[in-house]
Amino acid sequence: MASVIAVVNQKGGVGKTTTTVNLSASLALKGLKVLVVDLDPQGNCSSSFGVEKETLSRHAYHLLLGHATLADVEVGTALENLSLIPTNTDLAGAEIELVSEMGRESRLKEALEAHLERYDVILMDCPPSLGLITLNALTASDGVLVPLQCEYFALEGVSQLLRTLELVQARINPRVSLLGVILTMFDRRNKLTFQVQEEVEAFFGEAVFGAVIPRNVRLSESPSHGKPVALYDPSSSGAKAYDALSEEFIERCLPAFAKTRAKSTKSSKRGARAKKGARS
Repeated sequence: MASVIAVVNQKGGVGKTTTTVNLSASLALKGLKVLVVDLDPQGNCSSSFGVEKETLSRHAYHLLLGHATLADVEVGTALENLSLIPTNTDLAGAEIELVSEMGRESRLKEALEAHLERYDVILMDCPPSLGLITLNALTASDGVLVPLQCEYFALEGVSQLLRTLELVQARINPRVSLLGVILTMFDRRNKLTFQVQEEVEAFFGEAVFGAVIPRNVRLSESPSHGKPVALYDPSSSGAKAYDALSEEFIERCLPAFAKTRAKSTKSSKRGARAKKGARS
């Protein structure tokens, strides 16, 4: 059964898409079956996986409006374990068209429900707003990841996001919770970065992930090549940071997978020791 997770922040430019793309890729490379849902009408997540947005005949818009099934809109990526529901600017119209629809906040949840057994993780890249599309993501989710940039005003608007999350918990989806906060655009040369880190950790406490995402040229370049940074330049600091984040994410958010992987690792080590003893 998939863990369904929304990557949310109503501020733009904080690393939501970068985190969705590169965290999902790192998880897929570790053997998890991952689905990414692009819910931002800008479609940058889709472009980051090499999808030609404007040539799409069916995508997330059609899924939300009930004009297509998940199987109709799902596409593959360069990673065997990672699939994508792409989108383009047409999705912006869904905000208006859903207003008069019954159960408008549950459309995405209903579309995903029959397919949860196929994946280990579903990551949703949300738009920089708290409208109906984001509400659909929160209604469908088990938890929320919040990227925060290490810049001035990093916490601006976060209280509104947390209030929205509390309202969704109380009225629509009691299981959704804050899974963690991810510090992005971390620059160790800048004193402000560490001041922001202290401020965010004071506000969120243990919810802040230990792995931080640095400013990194290769991380910025990879979307233009239609690849996650783990494929574009696996030796870069950006790739290593998302690999570390994925490890922490598995331990914190996917304990069943972490336990199974640990057992498998121990079994492999015992087998290797047994073979070595037999040879000697």
